[in-house]
Amino acid sequence: MTREANAGGRKATGNRDSRSAPPPVVSDNWPDTGGMPGPERGLTRVGWVCGEMMIDDNRTDGQVGRHGAAVMNGPEDEPLDWHQVDWGQAESDVRRLRQRIFAASQAGDLARVRNLQKLMLRSRANTLTSVRRVTELNAGRRTAGVDGVTVVTAQGKAELASWVQHRCSSWTARPVRRVFIPKAGSTKVRALGIPVIVDRCLQAQALNALEPEWEARFEAKSYGFRPGRSCQDAMAAIFWTVAGSRTKRRWALDADLASAFDHVDHDHIMGQLGTFPARELVRRWLKAGVADKGRIAPTEEGTPQGGLCAAAHNPPNEQCLVMDSAGLSLLVRAGAAAGRCA
Repeated sequence: MTREANAGGRKATGNRDSRSAPPPVVSDNWPDTGGMPGPERGLTRVGWVCGEMMIDDNRTDGQVGRHGAAVMNGPEDEPLDWHQVDWGQAESDVRRLRQRIFAASQAGDLARVRNLQKLMLRSRANTLTSVRRVTELNAGRRTAGVDGVTVVTAQGKAELASWVQHRCSSWTARPVRRVFIPKAGSTKVRALGIPVIVDRCLQAQALNALEPEWEARFEAKSYGFRPGRSCQDAMAAIFWTVAGSRTKRRWALDADLASAFDHVDHDHIMGQLGTFPARELVRRWLKAGVADKGRIAPTEEGTPQGGLCAAAHNPPNEQCLVMDSAGLSLLVRAGAAAGRCA
């Protein structure tokens, strides 16, 4: 009995010692601004250490290996191996929770919608898929924000996912970086706002919670910026409307909302969000400002194009409300959607 008690005591002590041991410090790629050395400077500025982020990692074969010591909300002290994540299961969990939010919104059960949205924002699967979307799937995954940080290694992705899951509550939204790109078929340029990598991950998380609620409310014949819809769907709606034997008004209106993103009303957006659990985070993104040529300009209105929530800030139902007020037909709505998707 004494030996068993002593063995148990040694085992418990060993567990406490392993938990109290500091995590390994890895190098980072923060811009050299002087002051503290690499990892400490990165931890001071953002709150998480990015491990060798600029070193490319093209492994997609699912090989087994340990990458860093990031911990997620699974078994205690179990490190996350980015290449061992079951992405099919994670995406299935997120999709199922999105469907539950959609069904609750469709039924008008706002209290259930808010509870499910809180669950989505805390979801490990949502965190993993959001980080993967931002760092692996999006076309701008190698484009840095104002902090100059990109995440391209498995270790960096695991650390980022751990930080977003457990320690992002104190995060303050950073200004977006102004970038100009040429408009297709025109000599004009389009202004984009590139958020930092952390804000992009948090936006992807919030989008999974917010999008299904509003998808249940949107106009049935609206196609722009909608998941699972495309310009081909809008073209099909136009075709069947024109080909219908009872169609009386066979005409289309080609219209554009001038500078729609530049003049979005922040108060209107916050009012539409209601009691959305992450509304304060959305407000911070709207008011974060724009950094251009070393200067930070405040944003009193509008939302920058370039972030994951940009389309959600300019929902298609607002365009449909304009069309409804003008008494326009289904053909006009589908035509406008086809133009937006093109």
